[in-house]
Amino acid sequence: MIKSNPFLDKDTDRAEIWDMLVAKDIQAYTQADWSMVENDFLEHEFFAVNAGFDQDPGKWNLAFSRFGDYRDSWLEAARASLDTEYAEPLEDAIHKLTTLEQIEVKDGKAIARKQFDGTIQVVGKEPEVLKWQTLYYLKQTESGWKIVGFTGYLPYTA
Repeated sequence: MIKSNPFLDKDTDRAEIWDMLVAKDIQAYTQADWSMVENDFLEHEFFAVNAGFDQDPGKWNLAFSRFGDYRDSWLEAARASLDTEYAEPLEDAIHKLTTLEQIEVKDGKAIARKQFDGTIQVVGKEPEVLKWQTLYYLKQTESGWKIVGFTGYLPYTA
């Protein structure tokens, strides 16, 4: 089940951010098609932190200080998913367990909380468990909202 944008016709900024971080990101990932998302970033400002599912920020690390390293890692993971036989359509499965309801927009900047909570059935193997959250940092530009960074693999909280 592909989710519909909860901000559509209510809030143009949040609707644009939701489409980028949920609809387009999931579709691009499940097709391993970086070209669908490559223009969603400000490369020269981008960085990403890996929280490693730990509540202690002292244990977090700067996972990607260079945009190209993030792109390469994303592509590697997306391609691996193409080689996995799932018991359900992957795009539908990821939509089912993804939530993006909290988006704070202020002075041309935004922070969005994307959560993953569920499992994806894999044929002949244990299900993949997705239970974490990511905070995305965005900036409004003349060509729309762009991702400047994120803190990923934060412990899941309701």
